[in-house]
Amino acid sequence: MIEDFPQSFVSQFQREIHEAYRRMGSKLRHTVSAKDNVTTPATNFRDGTVTCGIGETWAGDWVDRLDELKTNVDERGIIANAGAYALGRKTDEQIVVALNASRNFAGLPDDGLNEGKALHALEMLKAAGIPDDGQRHAVVGWKQWSQLLKIDDFANADYVGTDELPWRGTQAKRWLGTLWLPHSGLTLLSGNIRLCHWYHRTAVGHAIGDAVSTDITWHDDRGAHFINNMMKQGAVLVDPAGVVTMRCLEA
Repeated sequence: MIEDFPQSFVSQFQREIHEAYRRMGSKLRHTVSAKDNVTTPATNFRDGTVTCGIGETWAGDWVDRLDELKTNVDERGIIANAGAYALGRKTDEQIVVALNASRNFAGLPDDGLNEGKALHALEMLKAAGIPDDGQRHAVVGWKQWSQLLKIDDFANADYVGTDELPWRGTQAKRWLGTLWLPHSGLTLLSGNIRLCHWYHRTAVGHAIGDAVSTDITWHDDRGAHFINNMMKQGAVLVDPAGVVTMRCLEA
């Protein structure tokens, strides 16, 4: 029962989830402007001209034998990492929604991601005055990633080592002055059009309120505890000119 778990245990578990989230939760938060420890319902980016609202998001899981978490460090780590990953997916969802607000489209949505479409997107960024300062990122679907690997220049570009990345569990390459990474959570429109984005770090803002909180409740009908991890966060498109969207057809 939940009474067997004092607040000291819950607080420790919260810290472990929060640390795991920072370490490997979100793949996209490290590619945008970020604010932590926001205590108000909203915060501002770009010198106060763009407001980002902050709301609660939840990510929970069922655990049958919660008592093992008290003594089994490995088991606790598995549950904490799962909670951190789920929160990270929520973060990435919010950032993707902000990126989807872009109306700068490179190429037509009647083909996949080819070199011509990528170069068109690059020219659009240059024309908008977006600096080539090492803070450009491109996020594509796995289908588009496989298409990029058919481009000689991209295929021959160096992979970024895991020791250089703030996240784990994915590939990344540097090409055309940009860090490219695949992501499974990009929006797929009707008609099988995947929205991929090339953007500058300052074009999107993401804010997180207080640290991760965790609620543990016992459910007799399931004979299990439910661990609900919560976090206050929000994302917003800060600079529309700093995002170019590549609409890619998936056959």
